[in-house]
Amino acid sequence: MTAPTNRTADLLYSEVETDLRASVRDLLTDRCDPESVLGRIETDQPCDLSLWRTLAADLGVAGLQVPEALGGHGASVRESAVVLEELGRGVAPVPFLSSAVLATSALLAADTSRPEVAEPLAKLAAGEQVGVLAVVLSTWPGAAFPQGVRAEGDGVLTGTVGTVADAAAADLLLVPAIGQDGPELHAVEASAAGVAVTGRVSLDPTRQVADVALDRARGIPIATGDHATAALTTALRTGAGLLASEQLGIAQWCLDETVSYVKQRFQFGRPVGSFQALKHRLADLYLQLVSARAAARYAADVLASDNPDAAVAVALAQSYCSDIAVHAAEECVQLHGGIGMTWEHPAHLYLKRAKADQLALGAPGRHRTTLAGLVDLPA
Repeated sequence: MTAPTNRTADLLYSEVETDLRASVRDLLTDRCDPESVLGRIETDQPCDLSLWRTLAADLGVAGLQVPEALGGHGASVRESAVVLEELGRGVAPVPFLSSAVLATSALLAADTSRPEVAEPLAKLAAGEQVGVLAVVLSTWPGAAFPQGVRAEGDGVLTGTVGTVADAAAADLLLVPAIGQDGPELHAVEASAAGVAVTGRVSLDPTRQVADVALDRARGIPIATGDHATAALTTALRTGAGLLASEQLGIAQWCLDETVSYVKQRFQFGRPVGSFQALKHRLADLYLQLVSARAAARYAADVLASDNPDAAVAVALAQSYCSDIAVHAAEECVQLHGGIGMTWEHPAHLYLKRAKADQLALGAPGRHRTTLAGLVDLPA
């Protein structure tokens, strides 16, 4: 990791980031249109692993954060943030946040000189495996180390973890556990003996959750003690900071789609978008979206530069972007009128994703409490 710097944050998109956005958007336009997503969530495999393999292997998005020496592309979380904007814009049912962000960040925060860390990291970066950080989806950065799994020695794990995002699609589980000497982080093959993954009904059908049960399952320790705690905290902070970019993508689609609709929907011989009340609502939403973009971009930039302001930036981004995404999705449903309430229109997918994201990696109230402590505001 690079040394902390005090450079001015760069909130603009670079040429490389713009090109990356165009490539991801083109692929999602071809393979992940709203009709395709609506059709997929009706099947028994809502996670589109075929699309994920194309994103991960052909476009290389799975290894953006991983150094070239470890099998990745040597980019940064800024590029990952751009990908998440587009995935949020398309409510793409792929495990990018779980595998390329959370699991990958946890491994990068461990000792990558060890083969036990470097080998699974290279597989995740190449898109050969899907990795999942086995924590409750609502776990926030700075939360107490999970206590649900015990390490009984020699990497034998027993316990349960509920509501793990994308666990049903995982090949590799990174499991926080409590050993004899304290916190540990283990790598466990999802197909190993003693591992059971049970799907649960998810609010967001495009990001399924499942319970993970371990019954003397064999794991490989990748970090112990303070190193395990630091790796988990780093992964959760990076995930929360980049989740703001996904929420930004959700809000952007909702605003764009709603503006397009109110230009075409006529009442009393004129477009409903010409009514002053609707103009005001959409103008307010646009201003909120501009602020959300600044917060999300700042979080991605300071995470990429290992800036000491990262904790503040992440808490601020999640405090704001979570609520804006939900508000934008609610406005999208309401301003589409009757059609916005139908199952055939994709608006409900964005509302469900936005609401699920609002609870993921810490609710806004939790992040506001964290932020207050970081900037010395009274409770």
